[in-house]
Amino acid sequence: MTVSLSLENITAHYGTVKVLEDLSLHIAEGELVSLLGSSGCGKTTTLRLVAGFLEPTAGTIKLGDRDLTRLPAHARNIGLVFQTYALFPHLTVRENVGFGLKQRGVAAAERATRVNAMIERVGLGELADRHPANLSGGQRQRVALARALVIDPPLLMFDEPLSNLDAKLRVDMRVEIRRLQQANGTTALYVTHDQEEAFSISDRVAIMNAGRIMQLDRPEVLYSNPANAFVANFVGFENMIEMRAVAEAGDAVRAEIKGGGTIDLPKSQFTVPAQEFLFATRADGLQVAATGQGIACTLGLRTYIGRAYQYHCDTPAGQLVANGPLAHPFESGANAVLVPQPEQCCLLPKEA
Repeated sequence: MTVSLSLENITAHYGTVKVLEDLSLHIAEGELVSLLGSSGCGKTTTLRLVAGFLEPTAGTIKLGDRDLTRLPAHARNIGLVFQTYALFPHLTVRENVGFGLKQRGVAAAERATRVNAMIERVGLGELADRHPANLSGGQRQRVALARALVIDPPLLMFDEPLSNLDAKLRVDMRVEIRRLQQANGTTALYVTHDQEEAFSISDRVAIMNAGRIMQLDRPEVLYSNPANAFVANFVGFENMIEMRAVAEAGDAVRAEIKGGGTIDLPKSQFTVPAQEFLFATRADGLQVAATGQGIACTLGLRTYIGRAYQYHCDTPAGQLVANGPLAHPFESGANAVLVPQPEQCCLLPKEA
């Protein structure tokens, strides 16, 4: 059975400390949504509330039509995959995978059929009689995943499930998790601090800060069109330039750069959100050139990054990071122009 998950106006405290404030989130049937953010942002607290390990101070949690808000954890029928695997060391792979079914009173014959099928699905058929101590980290995580999936839960939740694995294995396992989640059509909530992991595995990602969702959208939208300065900084927009719209310039808006100078922003490529705004861009969004319409600068440190040379540039707006072509390197100390590449830039409201 596939159902949706809804959190409405959730507020939560640890003692007297408020960790979530008026948080709302809806996950559609069969959708995988990741909560992404740094330590202390509230993502793990959100997962613990849904799991039933904590109770909210206010708000409601619903799984389909069932109100989970005050329901004890053992009655929620949620599949959980933990960072630490949480396997029973004295049980074999087969016994670990079947543990949840046994607790639910599933008959031995049916239990064996379901367990064997799930062990094969996660590629552990030859290891079914081993104990966790005799498995690699990736194999243990597969056991944990199989144990969560075999109970056929309406909701599957992951708490930093790959953080104990090496880099290559993390990539392999996130592909496996996504494959199995999609094959089962299970609604899933995934918690991580790893942006690449969240973006690669999710239908949508919620970027969190200080107990609030700053933006919830598809990974492609978050990466290219952040809604505010916090999200832009989080997804790698190194340059935040304060500007002020001062005049119309034909089919462009003329903007004054804080610190000096102006730049014309074509209306066909940019929508100015307010008179005062932020021009946000990654290093790829500013092209170092000898001439052109852009931001005047003096080039500082030059580094080679494979696809381009990267420069730390002194400008009236402060130090900016920009890339230049490999074929025409510039010397440190040279005067140049930083030409915006509109498809890799965005304009954001200036926060109070």
